[in-house]
Amino acid sequence: MFEWHAREGAILRLTPPWSPLKLISRTGIGIEKGVQVKFRMDLFKIPMTWEAEHIEYQENTMFKDHQTKGPFAKWEHTHLFHDQGRNDQGKNGQGKKSSVMEDQVAFKLPLGFLSLPFYGYVLKELARVFDYRHRVLKYDLEHRLENNSEPGAGKARKQRILISGASGSIGSILVPFLRTCGHEVVRLVRKSSNLENDELFWDPYNNILDMEKAGSIDAVINLNGADISRGRWSMKKRQLIVDSRVKPTMVLVEKMKQMAVPPSVFISSSAIGLYGEGQNRVLTEKDPKGDSFISRVCDQWEKASFDAQKAGIRTIQLRIGVVLTPSGGALKRMLLPFSLGLGTRLSKGSQYMSWISMDDALGGILHILKNQDVEGAVNLTAPNPVTNKMFTKILGRVMSRPAPFVLPRWMAIGLWGDMGKETLLTSARVIPEKLLKSGFSFEHNKIEPALKDMLGR
Repeated sequence: MFEWHAREGAILRLTPPWSPLKLISRTGIGIEKGVQVKFRMDLFKIPMTWEAEHIEYQENTMFKDHQTKGPFAKWEHTHLFHDQGRNDQGKNGQGKKSSVMEDQVAFKLPLGFLSLPFYGYVLKELARVFDYRHRVLKYDLEHRLENNSEPGAGKARKQRILISGASGSIGSILVPFLRTCGHEVVRLVRKSSNLENDELFWDPYNNILDMEKAGSIDAVINLNGADISRGRWSMKKRQLIVDSRVKPTMVLVEKMKQMAVPPSVFISSSAIGLYGEGQNRVLTEKDPKGDSFISRVCDQWEKASFDAQKAGIRTIQLRIGVVLTPSGGALKRMLLPFSLGLGTRLSKGSQYMSWISMDDALGGILHILKNQDVEGAVNLTAPNPVTNKMFTKILGRVMSRPAPFVLPRWMAIGLWGDMGKETLLTSARVIPEKLLKSGFSFEHNKIEPALKDMLGR
């Protein structure tokens, strides 16, 4: 538990997705005395920096940091770790070992007595933050290498994983998650200078990627793709949507095939848009592709990965649903109108939305990496899709706001054309049959608890 906090990626994992904080820089290693971190933060839309320094460190017992610059008059955060010994008698009288992690925060607000009315609000927000941090700590510890006990996974081992699209809404959270689980990550980036130690330059549109510089790679995860859900689809935008998915996938496959020792697994993203309009039908990986622009895009995207399988690399086409996180994607765009009481149902709201929490998206990818029996198309969605009407109602309830409005179908199509029709009005009732059959256990089966956890409510 103590050592987890020192792993690269831990500080990013512990930052809630709704938080106004963004890590700018870090000096030093891990959590030892003298390490300094700097965040950018937007407090009530006012940009500022928050800087902290680690001032005490006792291995396996405690570490402490305090604010050196920021919004508080005083901030001192002590992390305490308590060995609870063994409890609950198990087999042969051997109980389970357990530990407790305790956070203690001493703070003062600026402006002296003028700040007194705000202490209740700050305490409430801190409770949200630390509930989230403890839940993430527990989740990641359960998924670390030392606790690998999934069927088909074999003996746990550290993997060196190459990721494209590492700065996207999934990739930016997947990278620190994999690192805190004990793996090493190399990020593919488009900049050619000032590269970090964990970065490798590539230009997929000009077939530039020197895999020899990456060294030994055990797995490749491909998360490329331009956003499809903004604005109308002009001919130029349609071509960008196709090229940003197909070309990077083809380059990765060719470069992997040329390696002296290719990676053992290739996870290439796709989307449930492949199924097209499904109405009320339950859709699994066995169902054929639909007949829409996005269906055809996903089909080309998946076919671009097929040669990796032919080359003997275990290959997965990851059909991703709507990933719930306030840090990006559909949910982020919904938060402002819903928080203002302007939540809106789309048309009749009968169309199904196949969602998945960010926690389960990360856990699902890790499960696939470890489970050698999983290959081919895999739906990355929760087991219980909901209609848009139900989703609108539940999100409004979680936000404690009414959601009284309806956007007519004709207006959605008039505003956004095929984009509105295929992303907002199409029904996809998708079930993750392969994940369930391979033994993956979902953290969030139901939409309301998932939204509460993702939003800290």
